Amino acid sequence: MAKLLVHVTHGPEHPTRAALGFLVARAAIEEGHEVALFLAGDAVQLLRDAVLDNLTGLGTGSLRESYEAIVAGGGRFYLSGMSSQARGVTPAEVEGKPVEMAMPKVLVQLAFEHDRVLTY
Repeated sequence: MAKLLVHVTHGPEHPTRAALGFLVARAAIEEGHEVALFLAGDAVQLLRDAVLDNLTGLGTGSLRESYEAIVAGGGRFYLSGMSSQARGVTPAEVEGKPVEMAMPKVLVQLAFEHDRVLTY
């Protein structure tokens, strides 16, 4: 199957767009594709437990449910280190989650390694 990179830049301030990125990643995993998500900008806040537990997009479902399906399906998460620092998202907040802190060059590398890139 194919490799898909989902680049999410919208966070809790745009719940439907944020949840849609996760929903599409989940759907790709359910179809057997390899999926990675790179969260940047306000999207880095999406992996905070309070956000995962409370964000539901209009017609896109629960963020937590999509996140859990992505993790169960082997999806990989990358969190922009610069965006995280600017928004106070600490490594302790994502401890225990399958997340790698990454700089912009990692996003560029991932884009070239994957067959398709979608941005939300």
